[in-house]
Amino acid sequence: MYRRILITGANGLLGQHLVRVMGSMPEYDLLTTGQDESPRFSGGSCGYTRLDITDNDSVARLIDDFAPDVIINCAALTNVDQCEVNREACWNVNAVSVEHLAKCCLAKGIRLIQVSTDFVFDGASGPYKESARPNPINYYGRSKLAGENYARGAGTEKWAIVRTALVYGAAENLSRSNFFLWVRDQLMAGKPIRVVNDQWRTPTYALDLANGIEQIIRYGRHGVFHVSGREYLTVHEFACQIAEALDLDRSLISATDSQTFKQTAARPAKTGFIILKAETELGYAPHSSSKAVEDLMHQLGNV
Repeated sequence: MYRRILITGANGLLGQHLVRVMGSMPEYDLLTTGQDESPRFSGGSCGYTRLDITDNDSVARLIDDFAPDVIINCAALTNVDQCEVNREACWNVNAVSVEHLAKCCLAKGIRLIQVSTDFVFDGASGPYKESARPNPINYYGRSKLAGENYARGAGTEKWAIVRTALVYGAAENLSRSNFFLWVRDQLMAGKPIRVVNDQWRTPTYALDLANGIEQIIRYGRHGVFHVSGREYLTVHEFACQIAEALDLDRSLISATDSQTFKQTAARPAKTGFIILKAETELGYAPHSSSKAVEDLMHQLGNV
């Protein structure tokens, strides 16, 4: 079935991977948006337009003009510490803009896929199933949970919430790094790094996440899905896996605890996801972290 797909926040890591996955599929007509005047990615035949996701009039006009069947909302403020300080901007992007998108979707019968986070949980009892009760401990998590609740207003069986965790990968001209790139760059430069060993996650390869979202669209699923990697690791363990896969000096990585960094926003200790629902209902099959890093090495020209 031919579908028109609007992707917001397309210049980010996930957005670029959605373009990579869906842009080559003839059943999809993509229009992508971002804050920049031009796309940060190259290739593909999808259209691009600059969009301020908090400008309700501009968003409504674009939806009227393009008439999408599905909106994938990747637009978000994700710097956890900045969200704690710049609360108004955080709330406007992560919550209020989703409320407006959901209202547009409800009025026009459009499906809304809202990308969310493991930080909607307090980290007391991860990894989490979709049925677990959210309880965010920082403002970023609260704003994303509000966005989830607004997304549910898109209409019965017209919304999907995709929660993910510690997304990593490589893409073109990213405005901010991610954990994989940071570890690689520091170790390649011979710089020692300190990484927490008291936070657990299920690291998520961005390509896997994009494939999971495409499967939700393809199979017409709705509801909440946890889409991440399978492996439940401390952040320190994940850094060591990256070093080993890239044949970099693991001795440069030292373990420490969260209190060392005195970060503005609290971080949940044990999040991560149980992904059985995505595996059974979508056929979702994520890479192992070692296979994902091998794939990234080829992308980055290191092999």
